[in-house]
Amino acid sequence: MYMWWLLAIVSAFFLGIYDVVKKVSVNNNAVLPILLFSSLSGAILFIPILVVSKAQLIPATHLFYIPPISLQEHALLFLKSVIVVTSWIFSFFALKHLPITIVSPIRATGPLWTLIGAIIIFSEKLTPYQWIGILITLTFFYLFSIAGKTEGISFRRNKWILFIILGTLFGAVSGLYDKFLLRHINRMAVQCYFTFYQVVLFAPIVMILWWPKRKKYTPFVWRWTIPLIGIFLIVADFFYFYALHIPESMISIVSALRRGSVIIAFAFGAYLFKEKNIKTKSIYLLGILLGIGLLIFGTK
Repeated sequence: MYMWWLLAIVSAFFLGIYDVVKKVSVNNNAVLPILLFSSLSGAILFIPILVVSKAQLIPATHLFYIPPISLQEHALLFLKSVIVVTSWIFSFFALKHLPITIVSPIRATGPLWTLIGAIIIFSEKLTPYQWIGILITLTFFYLFSIAGKTEGISFRRNKWILFIILGTLFGAVSGLYDKFLLRHINRMAVQCYFTFYQVVLFAPIVMILWWPKRKKYTPFVWRWTIPLIGIFLIVADFFYFYALHIPESMISIVSALRRGSVIIAFAFGAYLFKEKNIKTKSIYLLGILLGIGLLIFGTK
């Protein structure tokens, strides 16, 4: 009955790997072409699925079937792509210049804004355990965010902190918009066309903003982690959209569980990038695990 929260946890796992390959890709590398090529790799995955769907080689009831949608629905998905592309531009630039063990927890505060929006827009109601779980989780997310002060990162003066905050806010808006979209549009159609429109948006951004002045910026270096960004995001979003597609799912809980991806990002950040204050951050991570556990227990 509550399969949707399990799907959200699986999505969080792949989202954590996605965060790690993002960090590996953007380190000392040009951000905008990475965004384009990673989006393109994700879009390529949907081309054969879309072809067999349009050719009716798979039934309409198939898990991967992509139905035709109206022009108005295409417009709604294009708007989603605009929101996500804005969020990604801010987030990727922040990830390039900040430690992943700082960026991921700040990014994970998105459920706070999603929760507020879900209560206002969708009239969602939480159990006492769920309230406690969300409060504990977000408290430790906040502690994670202020841990940057011990690493010489000023939250008031560092523009990359502002970038990740803006990226997080746009990400929260996207989460709320997802719940609205999935009430009206097939989840596979949402994921497919949204991915295509990302490429449509990033291509002119790269050609107009980056290409003419590319010699003045950080040079672009191809890394095989770049296409993995799009692939892991497709897998993570597949489980995410599947969870939201279930009628009784709650965007506030799905979003909070999905942000458990910080655990994966933290572990790899500590091991691969040798980042600082791992012991202190580990304590905060235990708090996040406690909050997520209460969210699941409350849902049950």
